[in-house]
Formats: sequence, structure tokens, C-alpha cells
Amino acid sequence: MVFTVVERVQALPDQGRPSSIARIRDCWLGGWHHRERDRVVAERILVCAPQMPYLVRQQRAAQQRMVRYLVEHGVRQFLDLDSGVPTRGHVHEVVQPLAPDARVVYADPDPDVASDGRSVLEGFRNAAYLHADVRRPDQVLEHPDLHRVIDLGQPVAILMIDTLMYVPDQDNPAALIKAYTDAMGPGSYLGVSQFGQSQDLVDGLELFSQMYGEPPRFPMREPGQLAQFLAGLDVVEPGIVPLPLWRPSAGDETGPHAERIRVYAALGRKP
Repeated sequence: MVFTVVERVQALPDQGRPSSIARIRDCWLGGWHHRERDRVVAERILVCAPQMPYLVRQQRAAQQRMVRYLVEHGVRQFLDLDSGVPTRGHVHEVVQPLAPDARVVYADPDPDVASDGRSVLEGFRNAAYLHADVRRPDQVLEHPDLHRVIDLGQPVAILMIDTLMYVPDQDNPAALIKAYTDAMGPGSYLGVSQFGQSQDLVDGLELFSQMYGEPPRFPMREPGQLAQFLAGLDVVEPGIVPLPLWRPSAGDETGPHAERIRVYAALGRKP
């Protein structure tokens, strides 16, 4: 979502690699795997789109609820795509206390993020972190570390939380999803989230362009388009809904107008 922003902050002082969306998300989630450059970009986005940290937290919370639901329904294998740094309540931290035998594989195209991810996972059993471009399903599905941890012949949950916003329509997101779901066995699941049309976000992008230059570009899609991507899967209740309304638990941060959130979540099961 912020790759264009990243290209415009090369002059900022920093002692490490350029900023990345994974580390910006880490800022907003209260993590510690980010640098000064990431914090600067995060603050710039926050000025123009103050709802973003809340939405990122909602994505993480919805993912956590999906994982708990999946464990309750017998899933013990998880493949998380475009993972970022696996901290602050990421998949393995949620699943292992509930199912110590569960297996988790993360994948991210950023080699620096993947390296940090492998460091974070040291000491955790049955987990791996792949450096792979998730938009190239062959890189993920044929990776030897994936097959070391996960048996694709058994039910697996593939999580594409915050992934589809990096796949423009011309790159055929439906075909990308099909490549992954075709590789799953019966009884597997696919979890997705997607930003929809939001006037607040459009206004934020316009403000960003006035303050900093060309804004970030990413596709916004409505529930009907997500339903097309999930064709052939049985969509779990409550269906395709705003993030805070996907099976909220008591005490979850939903906000006073959760139904107005234009970021959607859904979970589909392969028959």
C-alpha cells in the first residue's frame, strides 16, 4: 500500500534498509521491529489517513479470531502470506497455546523482513518463514521449507490478510487465489481481507498528494468482487463483512459504527 511513499523518502536519515509496509504496520501494532525511517513514513500516513492504525489493528484482530475459529474446527496447519514480522499476536502466537501440535508457515517477499521473521521464530516448534513472492504461487507452494512443515494433502488454512491490496486487477487476483485453493485439500480454508471504497481514504490520498507528492495506489474492492474471488468455497458465517463484525468476541475493539468500516473480511472452506 505504501510502496510509492517509500520511494519518496530515500533522503530521510536512517542506518538501515528503506522503509517497508511490514515495518510500518509493526509501528501501528506497537511492535519493535521498525526503524526511524519507518516511524517517519507511518507518521506521514497518519496525518493524511488517521484511521489507518485502527484498521491495521482490526485486521490483526480479525485474523486472530479466524485462527481461533479454525483451531476449534480442527485445523492444525496454517500458511500466512505477506506476513510481515511475526510479532504482536501473529498466527503462531495465537495458535500454539491452543494447539501445540499446530504447524505455521509464513511467507514474505522482503528478504530483510523474512530474515527478521526467522529470528523471531527461533525456539518455536513446527514453524518456518519463507522468503518468497506470494504473487508467484510456485515460489511458495514448491518451497522445500513449506513441505518440511506442512502437508498440503491435509486440511490447511491459507491466510491472505492484507494481501489482495497488493494485487491489482490486471494481475488477475482471482487466478492467484485459485492457484492457492487448487493446492489445498478438501476441508481447507482461505481467509481474506480487502479495502473497499472509502471516501475518507480517497480524501486522505488526495491530502497526501498535496503534502508529499504522488499518493500510494492500491485496488479497492467491494464485497461482490470478493465473493467472485471466493467462488467454489463455502463462505463461513457471517459472510463477507466489515472487519470488526467478523465473529467479534466480548471486549473486542469494534468502535461505535463498525458497520461503516470499508475493510472487509471473509473465510471460505473448500468442500
